[in-house]
Amino acid sequence: MYRSIMKNRNILLYLASAGISQLGNVLSGLAFLFLSYELTESGSLTTIVAIAQALPYLLFGLIGGALADRVQKKRLIIILDVIRIPILLLLVVLYHGNLLSFWYVIVASFIIQTIGCFYNPAFRAIFPQITPLEDQTTANGMLDTVTRGVQVLTPLFSISLIHSGQISYFFIIDALTYILSVLCIFKLTFKDTTPSHQEQPIGLFRSVFSFISWVKTNYTIRILFIVTFLMVFCNTWIWQVGLLLQLIDSFDEGEEYYSLLLGWYGLGVIVINLIIPFIWKKMSLKIYLIGSLIWGTGLLVLGFSNQLAVYFIGVFIVAIGIPIVGLARVYLIQTLVPADRLGRAFSFNAVLLYTSNVISLSLFGFLYSFVGTKALFIMNGGSMIIIAALYLFLVIRTKETWRHAI
Repeated sequence: MYRSIMKNRNILLYLASAGISQLGNVLSGLAFLFLSYELTESGSLTTIVAIAQALPYLLFGLIGGALADRVQKKRLIIILDVIRIPILLLLVVLYHGNLLSFWYVIVASFIIQTIGCFYNPAFRAIFPQITPLEDQTTANGMLDTVTRGVQVLTPLFSISLIHSGQISYFFIIDALTYILSVLCIFKLTFKDTTPSHQEQPIGLFRSVFSFISWVKTNYTIRILFIVTFLMVFCNTWIWQVGLLLQLIDSFDEGEEYYSLLLGWYGLGVIVINLIIPFIWKKMSLKIYLIGSLIWGTGLLVLGFSNQLAVYFIGVFIVAIGIPIVGLARVYLIQTLVPADRLGRAFSFNAVLLYTSNVISLSLFGFLYSFVGTKALFIMNGGSMIIIAALYLFLVIRTKETWRHAI
């Protein structure tokens, strides 16, 4: 299983590129926030930079996927990586010359993330082209393990950079990761062809609407996207903010326990990612919904937690459900979406996630003042269980109907 993956040169290069890019992305994301606060000493202005990092995906996410479906993906991602390098190096030069303004930080952050809107769908669309169908679940698990492992370890690595007193080191390392990523992608060998039909520029927008129309006709993908939006909507605030607030309210060492639980969660996700390929070689919508049930159950347990041991149990249950959901979603997109629509599928998925995140943070951040974290954990975890159970029943019933019809 893993042996065939380790012998596939293309997959190893792709995983190396993904890990290196993720390292740079996490470091630069932290650095833009650190730098904005150093320049302004304002929490409000620092929040503007955070918004500037999220806004491009809402504005250009779908267009990025449409473009990725029309051009040679390998060439596109190499060009985009190369473009990002001088933007970061100019920032370093301006910083050391005491010429860096807050507005350049905003513009640079916005441009870097905008480039990511076009880079990410093209990068993700390459993976199915270099991975045999029988290895896709295993390869997806390894990809998720690499990227999540980098996410867990990078903040620890950043501590040494912070102690150096030079925020510019973050951006220098990020520029180096783009160079290394280009070298890895350049060495990939696969048939990267441009679709035969060439549309006018306005065709980018038309292709977005044509993809949405196609989604409406595909039962599995339609259900997948609907449930994804609802699950992320219920999860985002209570997991990113609510868990921290609940721990602070419950324990004197709430912040330390929060960091400890996040590390426990990261370890759990990595372990489950490695185990999943031994259980399922092929994923299905049914498996996706079962994972959603487990995910919601973990959040419900956290809502009733009053001891640290119960928090560890709840977080581990979440760490079981989320990898199942994530790998099943990627597998279904890779196998059910035609190759000439993959870029739009991954960008549409990303836009759904960002939109759901923004709505969740806004709505439940407001409701928190009235109902508290425990109530929101119980309400949202219960809602996730009900939604997943209803759609699971619908999917099973639909399959039974098809069998009887045959």
